[in-house]
Amino acid sequence: MASFRDRFLTPRVARAMTSSSAIVAVGAGAAAGILVGLGPVGAVVGGAGAWALRVLAAVPRERRAPTVSPRALTEPWRSLYSGVLDARHRFDDALRGLRDGPLLDRLRGLGDRLDTAVTEAGRIAAAGNSLTGGRARIDTAAVQAELAQVRAGPPGPRAEQTVAALESQLAAAARLDATIADTYDRLRLLDARMDETVTRTVELSVTQGDGADLGGLDTEVDAIVGEMEALRQAVEETGGPTSLPGTGATA
Repeated sequence: MASFRDRFLTPRVARAMTSSSAIVAVGAGAAAGILVGLGPVGAVVGGAGAWALRVLAAVPRERRAPTVSPRALTEPWRSLYSGVLDARHRFDDALRGLRDGPLLDRLRGLGDRLDTAVTEAGRIAAAGNSLTGGRARIDTAAVQAELAQVRAGPPGPRAEQTVAALESQLAAAARLDATIADTYDRLRLLDARMDETVTRTVELSVTQGDGADLGGLDTEVDAIVGEMEALRQAVEETGGPTSLPGTGATA
């Protein structure tokens, strides 16, 4: 991972040091220092502090490492999550073809949002992986065979209770099947939308626009992140994992 020094010594931070917003921040900070009664010294301190905050805000954030390892997942979740990670890496590759400027700055901001999407996708895949493992422990063929045997035997209160218990197991298996299929389909769609985002980013890197208009790319990324978060909450509420595979961290 890049050190703070490497992230600080970038053209983006250099531009922030002399930007109009930095100058405005200095003026506002100086005015605040005077208003609180600190006089000229307060003006200097307030202006310098406001300028420093503006510059620090321009320092690129350190990339967060993925919270889930694909190797800790079983198929189909491993391949699906690997596809999300690959899309994130290709987004970075597209940015390497851009010259320094407003467009690169805005796309780096989108990269931060995509990091959130990757984190959410990992937790979704982990939850799906847990649900799949739980479903595998329900032997529906054996349950159905036992159910047929009980129904073919003599009726009675105990037989009825046994039938109800066996039918409950089959119903639980059916619900798990539906949840797993829905989670997979929704995550696969979001992965495809991330791929589309990367493709549009590549297009922007080729045209080298001025960054004033991302063509709705920022809105789409926000939508992807929002839907990832909603899906993760929904699938974890169905009985997803309490810890992330490969990390031991509580979800």
